[in-house]
Amino acid sequence: MKILILSRYSRMGASSRLRTLQYIPLWESAGIQCDSHSLLNDQYLTEMYSGKHISKRNLLRCYLSMSLCLTKVRKYDLIVIEKEIYPYLPPIGIWVLSLMKVPFIVDYDDAIFHNYDLHPLRPVRWLMGRKIANIMRRASSVVCGNEYLAEYARKAGAKRVVIIPTVIDIRRYQEAGYRQGGPLVIGWIGSPFTLKYVRALRPVLQDLCSRYDARLRLIGAGSGIGLDDMEQVISWSEDTEVRDICGFDIGIMPLEESLWERGKCGYKLIQYMGCGLPVVGSPVGINNEIIQEGVNGFKPGDAAGWSKALENLLTDETLRREMGRRGRSIAEERFTLDRGRQQWLDEFSYVLNKQSDRPCVAFSEQSISP
Repeated sequence: MKILILSRYSRMGASSRLRTLQYIPLWESAGIQCDSHSLLNDQYLTEMYSGKHISKRNLLRCYLSMSLCLTKVRKYDLIVIEKEIYPYLPPIGIWVLSLMKVPFIVDYDDAIFHNYDLHPLRPVRWLMGRKIANIMRRASSVVCGNEYLAEYARKAGAKRVVIIPTVIDIRRYQEAGYRQGGPLVIGWIGSPFTLKYVRALRPVLQDLCSRYDARLRLIGAGSGIGLDDMEQVISWSEDTEVRDICGFDIGIMPLEESLWERGKCGYKLIQYMGCGLPVVGSPVGINNEIIQEGVNGFKPGDAAGWSKALENLLTDETLRREMGRRGRSIAEERFTLDRGRQQWLDEFSYVLNKQSDRPCVAFSEQSISP
């Protein structure tokens, strides 16, 4: 079996790394030959995250490279597509796959359909508002990271819809040690684009950090939120992210209440729980499922709730330890790479077996033991 993965980014992009690329060694150990091609390269991501001008020449190269890749799809048994092939263009790539009768799976971990159907420009809404729905309807299978995305796919008329959560390689995540002395650390990991959610909590965080000698630590944010010596900004690295998260005492995931945020897959929370940390997150979308109120964390709905939840954890080490332990257990049970790999392999088997000219294809957990 030979598959082609068409990801949005390289491993530098979290969505691509987590949803498909991290599985490649495990899929290959099951006897699947995997090739991958990312639409947007590291130059694009570096420019985007740093706020620099996006090179149009580089962007054109990226699109042309993807077009060249599509000329070779006939040699693959199956294509796995992250989100869409060409953002903000008609689904030309999907038409090509359909014309060539190559089966494909599309994977979603964000509500990108709202980039089109809620776009401020009416022409974009009119021309592209149903683009993602049309892609879902043509796909052999639609894989979604949560129920909100899955429900959209069902309403779009997708032939088959399955939910595979975003997961972590739990073997990489050791539980955080409990430090003696020094300020407690409220931690967050993300990107400059999602820092706005933390910034909205600035008054709460400033008050708590000053009253309890705590610190805010931000990974991947690019800048702080104006707490001066009460905050620390750390550059993100795939090699150091687990170690850096283990330096937290509490992990937070604030969100706004909007349709876009309902499509989030809660990866931050899963990372925090993998490190044995208590979590505090807004009660939006999948956060409501991952966080069990009073068990592994809290789900405050307003500033007063955030202040109370964080204060409870800052002042009670036993509570932090117990919630962190429970969170780790939930991560081990529901959000591991081992569990996700078999779900994906089961989906490959289903799609290939639906092709009438193919023999029965099945993958067992034993065949992919690391």
